[in-house]
Amino acid sequence: MFEAVESMLAEHAALEQQLGAPETHADARLAKQLNQRYAVLSSIIGAWRDLQALEDDLGAARELADEDTAFADEVESLVARQHEAEERLRRLLVPRDPADEKDAILEVKSGEGGEESALFAGDLLRMYTRYAEARGWKVEILDAAESDLGGYKSVTVAVKAKGTPEPGEAPYAQLKFEGGVHRVQRVPVTESQGRVHTSAAGVLVFPEAEQVDVQIDENDLRIDVYRSSGPGGQSVNTTDSAVRITHVPTGIVASCQNEKSQLQNREQAMRILRARLLAAAQEKADAEAGAARRSQVRTVDRSERIRTYNYPENRISDHRTGYKAYNLDQVLDGDLQPVLDSCIDADLATRLEALEQ
Repeated sequence: MFEAVESMLAEHAALEQQLGAPETHADARLAKQLNQRYAVLSSIIGAWRDLQALEDDLGAARELADEDTAFADEVESLVARQHEAEERLRRLLVPRDPADEKDAILEVKSGEGGEESALFAGDLLRMYTRYAEARGWKVEILDAAESDLGGYKSVTVAVKAKGTPEPGEAPYAQLKFEGGVHRVQRVPVTESQGRVHTSAAGVLVFPEAEQVDVQIDENDLRIDVYRSSGPGGQSVNTTDSAVRITHVPTGIVASCQNEKSQLQNREQAMRILRARLLAAAQEKADAEAGAARRSQVRTVDRSERIRTYNYPENRISDHRTGYKAYNLDQVLDGDLQPVLDSCIDADLATRLEALEQ
């Protein structure tokens, strides 16, 4: 498995030379792609060199231990570090989803539970926003339909990293396992008897697609304009500024009513549409290749939950990984990383197992 690193050395050196050329940076998109690949290779090669150095040190320590038993403890320490270095390199060599290097488009939709579900959708958005802010990411609302009590019937945001993230640290890589149904158990603000209710909200996560990722023929689009609506359906705009774009060949629809300008709404809707088309193309490719891709739940049915947020017990449970903790208040305030790590680690373990078979 580690032999593959040697073939990466030449590519790494070539990329280093290419990134040093001024003409490379005249094309910002190309420079970004090359930087992302260079970061991946740098991590792998750095881990490989660390392992080589440890193996050299271990060989020397074993020779000395044959002459002086005092070096036996050092051998034991170096063996442990060697195993850790091997595991780190093995993880870095696991083939990654190419979309892991991208920013993310995240949608939160209310489901069963009416107004309470819409309020919970707002709580989920706040959780993701706080998490993103803690990581130094930017959250941009692309489209939102608010409910009467201040929640969201649906809300779509773009989550963008600054600069070139380390491998596996981009928004999509971290957030992609959030797709599915999130169930909440709590006393709703609309409940006068103090009874705990169960409701749900759905989350969808897509890698944000750039124009070069998805080719869209303008002739394949049907564009409708209409008046924006606010909570309860009241009109908040007297002009037809809201935009709905339908990709006729696939039937995929994206809409936006957040901006006052029809042109701005069209641009935002196109960003959402490109992300949905890229995700659909990836799923189709995976299906044709026979890959077992985790599918996101596209219905908001409480029985198809991936996670439960239990307010009375301050408990959060992920039903895919078995993760459970009693710090729900902290998680909702953005301390989401341990929950995400349980999903990322489970996925990595599955990939490693498949690679070693």
